[in-house]
Amino acid sequence: MGSNPWEAENSKETEAVKPNESKTKEWRLIEKTMMGLQKEQRAARRWGIFFKLLTFGYLFVVLGIYLFADSFSPDMDEGGEHTAVVQVNGVIADGEDASADNIIGALRRAFGDEDSKAVILRINSPGGSPVQSGYVYDEVKRLRALHPEKKVYAVILDIGASGAYYIAASADEIYADKASLVGSIGVVSSGFGFVDLMEKVGVERRNLISGENKTFLDPFSPLQDKDRAFWQTVLDTTHNQFIDQVRKGRGDRLKENDQLFSGLVWTGEQSLDLGLIDGLGSSSYVARDIVGAEKMVDYTPKGSPLEQLIDRLGVTFGKTIATQLGLNNSVQLR
Repeated sequence: MGSNPWEAENSKETEAVKPNESKTKEWRLIEKTMMGLQKEQRAARRWGIFFKLLTFGYLFVVLGIYLFADSFSPDMDEGGEHTAVVQVNGVIADGEDASADNIIGALRRAFGDEDSKAVILRINSPGGSPVQSGYVYDEVKRLRALHPEKKVYAVILDIGASGAYYIAASADEIYADKASLVGSIGVVSSGFGFVDLMEKVGVERRNLISGENKTFLDPFSPLQDKDRAFWQTVLDTTHNQFIDQVRKGRGDRLKENDQLFSGLVWTGEQSLDLGLIDGLGSSSYVARDIVGAEKMVDYTPKGSPLEQLIDRLGVTFGKTIATQLGLNNSVQLR
């Protein structure tokens, strides 16, 4: 039986169409897959943005609470009869938190408030500039003369040494914990000399001066005996000024001891026996039992909110790094 030419031609056309349909289905499948991926990516981006905004919102809330927590402390609300508190924290130096400008400004506000019964100098400092300490000492005495009804109490926390004790000596009475470090009534000046190192390295020192003492205490030149002797007179004079102010502030309460002004530090318990302090107790103890006004109001300047935020973030970051590196091995009672 013969074949039909028309059927043969239709068969060929059908075979030619099948591959094209197959390709079309593949492209549609690919297109659907790509569109599905795009939808998933868009959804993932939306959720990512949402969670990022949620995280930032959470951080801002936490930082806000952390930053302004002190403002809502119930025992530091202003108004009504209270004991004024002025903080002396850290190194006493110009430009630092414990600068004379900051402390004196706080003292003037504290004395000027009619509701403050007395002023507590809350000290936690290793000391610092004798000039800055002297400014504060003199201002306390001046304000006490202007407001004889208001006493000043110094309360030493962990440490009140050197310039910090200089300031404490201006108070009517000084209190500390039995384990506080108190004293260090002395003056120190330290530095380095690099003369031998320069010779080993082969560095030549070129220093042109007008005035024979302009290279005084130059670390790159040998220390001359006359320079050492002169600088010692400066240190001795400053030390005697320090001793004189402590004697004026403490008076007959000081117990004579050969080591009292040698630069040594003592515990609070030892300091009580030496007459360096008047009793053992905290700020709250002084406010409650000595002053008779338990509520305390802190007059210490805290800076702008932005400065507080930056400082606290820096401290937190530093503490975290120190903890991770195992560098926070301070001496502690265990």
